[in-house]
Amino acid sequence: MAGNTEVVVIGGGYAGVMAANRLTRRDDVTVTLVNSRPAFVQRVRLHQLVGGSDDAVVDYRDVLAEGVRLVVGTVAHIETAERSVTLESGDALGYDYLVYAVGSGSADPGVPGAAEFAYPAASLEQAQRLRSVLEDTPLKAPVTVVGGGPLGIETAAELAELGRTVTLVCGERLGPYLHPRGRRSVAKGLSALNVTVLDGPGATVAAVTAEAVRLAEGRELPSAVTVWTAGFGVPDLARRSGLSTDAAGRLLTDETLTSVDDERIVATGDAAAPSGLPLRMSCQAALPLGTHAADTVLSRIAGERPADFDRGIGAMCVSLGRRIGVFQFARFDDTAIGLHVSGRLGAKLKESACQSPVKQLAHEARKPGSHRWPVKDSTRRRRVEAQRAEAPAGR
Repeated sequence: MAGNTEVVVIGGGYAGVMAANRLTRRDDVTVTLVNSRPAFVQRVRLHQLVGGSDDAVVDYRDVLAEGVRLVVGTVAHIETAERSVTLESGDALGYDYLVYAVGSGSADPGVPGAAEFAYPAASLEQAQRLRSVLEDTPLKAPVTVVGGGPLGIETAAELAELGRTVTLVCGERLGPYLHPRGRRSVAKGLSALNVTVLDGPGATVAAVTAEAVRLAEGRELPSAVTVWTAGFGVPDLARRSGLSTDAAGRLLTDETLTSVDDERIVATGDAAAPSGLPLRMSCQAALPLGTHAADTVLSRIAGERPADFDRGIGAMCVSLGRRIGVFQFARFDDTAIGLHVSGRLGAKLKESACQSPVKQLAHEARKPGSHRWPVKDSTRRRRVEAQRAEAPAGR
């Protein structure tokens, strides 16, 4: 492609920033990053923001390459025919290629009263609001955290370590991703913090009120503050713009991360569904996905065929307050195994895992093209082929 190439990246999270930084390796590429906030949010520290031990924010100057133009705003629509995006302000940005990195957040709970009386904590603003509510709530007032995934576990532990009375309502299972051994370590750590853990068939929420949480089994839990961490949702920008998505709203792509509708659009991070087999929401997935999205765009600019994505992730880490944690190892296809590290060493590994993404983004900003992800998932191709074989004819 002759002349300068304009690339717009929508979303300034882990995957979007990695992609934007890497794209600056070519001098003839102009990169614009559109993000709704003027600062980078460390989502892995939002539970710390709720507990008051971190603000979960990093200045973009510390993680974004100097050559990237930052536009603070929200994209309202993608005009694929015109190759432009329209911001809520009414301004428009043209592009030759678009990187779709809008991330994820909380989903509509779909439970009576939850939208009115429960507090989600999946975004910076939500976590800040929850922090403010908790500051105005007596220390001994009961707090209920709904959701047995990492955010629920970590938020419950963070608040319990402050001396709050916390009940964690998990649904069917505490830490569904974890291996049973790792799950037992997490349960032990929560017990040491006096967190009441409810899981099993009856531990699903039927309704939320201003003062209580009612379970499916009929039991009612007093709750001065109810924190909602269950569910997964992505912005509906792709769907509203007429692009193909999966049931959750992720942009459908092929294995190069290119939209199945438009080869000028590449998706990455939580909002991407390559071959309908998205990776687990995590920094571990976001960084290599961001790298690969940029490489796909750069390959197309160079007139080359982009490579298929083949990176994997092999661990999950969970903090249980500021002093202990569990580092769960996994196969490179992201299947948890029996090996895990707990206690103070687990907490140190967790903290290292929280610091690492920011360091990797900063390094890529200084040296575009330098990021490498050593974990390779040798089984992904087989899973993709198996899914294609099972797909209905004509799909």
